[in-house]
Amino acid sequence: MSSFLAFDLGASSGRAIVGKIADGRLELTEVHRFPNAPVEKNGDLTWDYPRLCDELVAGLGKALAFDRDIRGIGIDTWGVDYVLFGADDKKIRRLPYNYRDERTNRSSVRVWQKIPAEEIYAMTGIQKMTLNTIYQLCAHRDEHPEDLENAVFLPIPDALAFSLGGDFTAEYTHASTSNLLDPATRNWHWGLIDRLGLPRSIFPAVVEPCTQGGALKKELQEKFGCGPIPIFKVGSHDTASAVAAVPAPVSGEWAYLSAGTWALLGAEIGKPFISSASEKAGFTNEGGLDGRIRFLTNIMGSWLFQETRRVWNEAGRKLSFSDMEDMARSAEPCRFLVNPNDPEFFTPGDMPQRIRDFCRASGQGDAMTDAQVVRAVYDSLALYTAGKLAGLEKLLGVRYAAFNVVGGGTKDGFLMQLIADATGIPVIAGPVEATATGNILAQAVAAGELADLAAARETVRRSFDLVTRTPDAVSGEAFRKAAPAFAAIAGA
Repeated sequence: MSSFLAFDLGASSGRAIVGKIADGRLELTEVHRFPNAPVEKNGDLTWDYPRLCDELVAGLGKALAFDRDIRGIGIDTWGVDYVLFGADDKKIRRLPYNYRDERTNRSSVRVWQKIPAEEIYAMTGIQKMTLNTIYQLCAHRDEHPEDLENAVFLPIPDALAFSLGGDFTAEYTHASTSNLLDPATRNWHWGLIDRLGLPRSIFPAVVEPCTQGGALKKELQEKFGCGPIPIFKVGSHDTASAVAAVPAPVSGEWAYLSAGTWALLGAEIGKPFISSASEKAGFTNEGGLDGRIRFLTNIMGSWLFQETRRVWNEAGRKLSFSDMEDMARSAEPCRFLVNPNDPEFFTPGDMPQRIRDFCRASGQGDAMTDAQVVRAVYDSLALYTAGKLAGLEKLLGVRYAAFNVVGGGTKDGFLMQLIADATGIPVIAGPVEATATGNILAQAVAAGELADLAAARETVRRSFDLVTRTPDAVSGEAFRKAAPAFAAIAGA
């Protein structure tokens, strides 16, 4: 039996999860959970990096109290964000920015004036999104140039690992989300970096997942009475870890959806796919495990539900997500539709009102009940997913027989069924804890406990109960009738 500790940090919470592998099966135990939310400071939206580091230490203590035989530690987080450290003193220059901070709206325009967006896509294969690290770093350089002097840039999971004893390197899958990596060489795109005027000296070595990147520092060994536990580079972009945990069929074509605050839809391919068609369709080439490329697109996932619930509950409603699902079931299907990826829905705010405003502006009417607001999100996410899956099939010239959905979104059985209905493809849902699972299995590969990614996925198939939802013909017909109107609304 081998035990590994996964720290899985999302944009709203973080967890410490111990994974035990025995007899070819994985068992997960959550030992620590903590909130994570943007912090506004001096008009900037940031992350509370020091507190997150403290939470890692607290989680490590609880993990060792639960199981003294921890053989490794791995950290995964959301993408694109980073921390700048002094190269000599190893201290942070300022709190790391949150990817929703609006400063990138200004810097992206300046970047595109220098290098057209389509040229950047041709160089990196990463879709045009103002939240990408390329625009964040350019904004940082423009507003606080002193921070980049004699500094080191670390993607945020590597920065968090450093607080425990990790090294000053950048893990490949997370670095690939930066829009600054050459997808062919799997290293920094120095030509692009030079043209942007960013200093080469801030960028550390890029290293592959499933390798060791340091060990628990002596101070923490003494605190907890343990040895130098290896710190492993996993798929430190959370979607890379989630995709590693997809219980993909041994043969045949399959696609995936990693469903969380963001929903990432795509397929694993052997090499980058970069064309004007893939750029127009919004598909991106991010790094995966075992030398694979995650060819995917972003969909605004449960963020719309989360913000709607937050607004209503702050007004005293006390609604659960289950309550919201019941509301949606009571409303007429496809009566109101929105574009889930519309920029108006991107930042925190009064989401229910924004949804009503969108429907009014698009000529759908303005007398929306709360149930219709929630139903609009459900139906729109299902239709958007169906459209993106069809676009993926067209680009790659394949027809998918299986659609694997992993992550927290799989707990919403109603959404899973609607996606099956809208796509016309059976949805195989699970595991729920895909990101932590992929994190732990990558550690097991690095430690020699598992041979490779194929062995890791076999472990997933043996370890978790999967739920298959087959398309409903009546619901599917309603979606097919609504698809043209939705395409006009969503610009698809």
